[in-house]
Amino acid sequence: MRTVYWESEQLHMIDQRLLPETLTIVSYRTHAEVAQAITGMVVRGAPAIGAAAAFGLALAGYESRAHTTPDLLTDYQAAAASLKAARPTAVNLAWAVDRLTKEAASNAHLPADALRAHILQAAQLLADEDVKINQRMAAHGASLIDDGDTIIHHCNTGALATVDWGTALGVIRTAWEQGKKIHVLVDETRPRLQGARLTAWELQQYGIPYDIISDNMSGHFMRTGQVQKVLFGADRITANGDVANKIGTYMLALAASDNDLPAYSVAPTSTVDLALAHGSLIPIEERSSQEVLDIQLAGERVTPRGAQARNPAFDVTPHRLITAIVTENGVAYPPYTISLPKLVNHKA
Repeated sequence: MRTVYWESEQLHMIDQRLLPETLTIVSYRTHAEVAQAITGMVVRGAPAIGAAAAFGLALAGYESRAHTTPDLLTDYQAAAASLKAARPTAVNLAWAVDRLTKEAASNAHLPADALRAHILQAAQLLADEDVKINQRMAAHGASLIDDGDTIIHHCNTGALATVDWGTALGVIRTAWEQGKKIHVLVDETRPRLQGARLTAWELQQYGIPYDIISDNMSGHFMRTGQVQKVLFGADRITANGDVANKIGTYMLALAASDNDLPAYSVAPTSTVDLALAHGSLIPIEERSSQEVLDIQLAGERVTPRGAQARNPAFDVTPHRLITAIVTENGVAYPPYTISLPKLVNHKA
């Protein structure tokens, strides 16, 4: 089952807020509903968000009452702005929407109904490409995994974070299917616990052995020699190799560096933003403080009533802490200002 798919004139997605207890498919008919689903984290993970937004733009075309192509293009542009604002940090969202709006503009000669169908086909093509890209990326990354490795994995980067297969967790899955005996330490990834809820659930489906650890245990396991690799995804990678990813990645990479352990970021080239020179230029989404304050322990509220909290959803890991960046076109090593453009511009 794909995380994001089109069927019966609707966009269908796994509601990731309900996992691991309940596997529920939700359906959407408007681009505004899709934008809200992205903001509300019904769907999450940079590639999955991009595919959802692409289908959201296709929905906008069918919502539009425009009879002429110029009017339809105007409605596409308005929907694109709404979708791109849903989550600002993940570059795949803007990349996917921009790809489809350019496709619409370049086919402005088509009648309005033909253009609607063409944009839906373009969204489906983008989703299908994502699966193939992930499998190529996983093959490159699996070559970096050794038999017997214990790997710390951050957040969720599996099939749930993509259309299917996954980025960093896709690497782990491929290495396992190659017969490598590996073990995964799944950090909880607070405050939304994507590791404990989603990655652990996926690993159970694959039969890959794992242990859940709290985020602040990672340094201990690295210092005591119980870890060989650190893997995480990326929501945006700048031209110099700085990586914006789920909050906590920076501290994980720091601990890996201090213990001479490789830290690999795994992401498609669509996540690489060569227009941004360095990570300080990346907008960091700050989410509701309630995600931090509403956490419960044994059914009881953890924080005092009236407490305040900060909740940046991402942090930036400097390129000096990244051993390599795995993409569908190969593995980039420092200096990233040279290696990343080659992979981004490479035609498979």
